[in-house]
Amino acid sequence: MKSWSFEEIESLYHMPLMGLIAEAQKIHGEHHDPLTIQLCTLISIKTGGCPEDCKYCAQSARYQTNTKATPLMPLDEVIEIAKKAKANGSTRVCLGAAWRQVRDSTQFNSVLEMCEAITKMGLEVCCTLGMLTKTQAERLKDAGLYAYNHNLDTSQRFYKEIITTRTYEDRLSTLKTIKEAGIQTCCGGILGLGETQEDRIQLLQQLSILEPSHIPINILSQIPGTPLENQKKIPFWDILRMIATTRIVIPTAIIRLSAGRATMSDEQQTLCFIAGANSIFSGEKLLTVSNATQNNDDNLFTLLGLKKRAPYDTTRKTRTS
Repeated sequence: MKSWSFEEIESLYHMPLMGLIAEAQKIHGEHHDPLTIQLCTLISIKTGGCPEDCKYCAQSARYQTNTKATPLMPLDEVIEIAKKAKANGSTRVCLGAAWRQVRDSTQFNSVLEMCEAITKMGLEVCCTLGMLTKTQAERLKDAGLYAYNHNLDTSQRFYKEIITTRTYEDRLSTLKTIKEAGIQTCCGGILGLGETQEDRIQLLQQLSILEPSHIPINILSQIPGTPLENQKKIPFWDILRMIATTRIVIPTAIIRLSAGRATMSDEQQTLCFIAGANSIFSGEKLLTVSNATQNNDDNLFTLLGLKKRAPYDTTRKTRTS
């Protein structure tokens, strides 16, 4: 894959929007079936009570939000949700736990059982559990884990303005551990934290180095009780510009419209698909925030003639030139 400099990405990012979208759409068609979208389902298997201080997150124990801490979800309940997700067309189930890091425990053993059971259903399994060791990553791999999500959130420069309980280097180290274990990397960011355009470009440059297989693009939800509850809403055109630039810079990745999609109109989501987004989270809730309804998604897919992608990247193209 091409090595991108900050200046090269900056030049792309600031292209006239129509030209940027056209270029992104061209590259998207070279590497993916543009009429195929992957549906993913996110299950919060352990909600709230997190010791981290991420300023955007309702699950931090440091903030007074409406999110209540819950124990680890039982295996049978997780399997039941996964079955419903599969029936609705999801081919990936993401298991999220509000942990700072994985600890060797009965709870981690339960997560391994969840991974094994969902993999046997023919679904991709992704986990986001915080930092982890090499041995823990290998155990997840052996349990059938397909991908691990660990977002960088923003640029290295701006990161310390959002999180102080974990460093950027901690995040990069975890991503290295995941890659070395042979697990696909799911890594993206959050738009609307108060970052500059330069921060977004720096994030993209770092992602181009990491070459994640899956890139979730989240839009900040201004959650009451968090330090960012009054943060100004980001313009849609900034979101679209980021998606298009991401598609050009990292052409083979699955780009996922994640948190914040519920605030988009059908027309805005369509523009995102045209610009290179090819995955969404399905289901009416993402951890602690609302999501688009299943019925609305089905209607939009029918209107646009979109297909639901099978698991394990079966529609990703291989370039012959």
